[in-house]
Amino acid sequence: MKIASIVGARPNFIKLAPVSREIRRKIDEVIIHTGQHYDYEMDRIFFQELGIPDPDYHLGIGSGTHGRQTGDMLKGIEEIFLKERPDIALVFGDTNTTLAGALAAAKLHIPVAHVEAGLRSFNKKMPEEVNRVLVDHCSDFLFCPTKTAVQNLHKESIFEGVSITGDVMLDILQDCIHIAEKNSKIMELLDLQPKGYFLATVHRAENTDDPERLENIVEALTSIGKVIFPCHPRTRKRLEDLHLWEELNKKIQVIMPVGYLDMLLLEKNAQKILTDSGGIQKEAYMLKTPCITMRDDTEWLETLEDGWNFLVGADKNKITKYAHEYISKKEPRNVFGLGDASQRMIEEILCPNKSDQII
Repeated sequence: MKIASIVGARPNFIKLAPVSREIRRKIDEVIIHTGQHYDYEMDRIFFQELGIPDPDYHLGIGSGTHGRQTGDMLKGIEEIFLKERPDIALVFGDTNTTLAGALAAAKLHIPVAHVEAGLRSFNKKMPEEVNRVLVDHCSDFLFCPTKTAVQNLHKESIFEGVSITGDVMLDILQDCIHIAEKNSKIMELLDLQPKGYFLATVHRAENTDDPERLENIVEALTSIGKVIFPCHPRTRKRLEDLHLWEELNKKIQVIMPVGYLDMLLLEKNAQKILTDSGGIQKEAYMLKTPCITMRDDTEWLETLEDGWNFLVGADKNKITKYAHEYISKKEPRNVFGLGDASQRMIEEILCPNKSDQII
């Protein structure tokens, strides 16, 4: 059996790391990198830190509009599939790379396995939401991180191939947090004390492509105290275009994007995290760091229910309020599984419907 793993963006790389290790214990793997993310800080560093094998193919697609980028990926992936003839195409999350890989496979009648299936924000204006829905409806193996994800699929009449595996991001976090605590020097380099700063990230199109929302977020971040802001390259360009960059850079500590180990340590030691990232919401929950989500909705309802995450949109008053107010919370549950999601996924691929579905 041969599995083709298709990745291209930072969140894909993190999810690939534990799954690829499990695949290579039992199955041949081909890694296809679309090149959706290509800066060292958003790409190569993750392969190095997480021990991911070098891609067998690199399409070098780069940035572009959603349609053009997805179309170029689709063409390139299809050519590789025709050459490699994989038995299964494995896609991760909700990026344009995810959609292109799933569509290319489905058109060639190659079974699709979707890691992180069943997530829904119910906001069709999000490109990621469109990608999730389309990928799930052409997948044969739907690996759900939570029971809520399974329920979402059932509401869309998707029943076959659905399994609860837990979340692969818990797998890699448990593997890496102790390594980060031992080896990362990011706290010393930035002269930070535990719980002495806020950590912020902004990259979603709903925020970066809306001048009013982005300006509100900037105003809030520059007023709440000591903020560390690893800045996504696309976000920086938008800030510069809107003449917000200089003001932001004066009032908070803007840094380049950091690797996975450094980011884990920054997340664990932050007083609170302010973000529009889906993955960071989960990591905050797993690390017991309160999270303020600068979006109007989220896929991760469990983090809201347990009082570790609050939705504030781009309302600067709400962002400031929750940044300063104490957030009451209860002990996080194991809603994301037990840290063995990668193993469960490969067992399900090798022996469909044989693996234990209960977490």
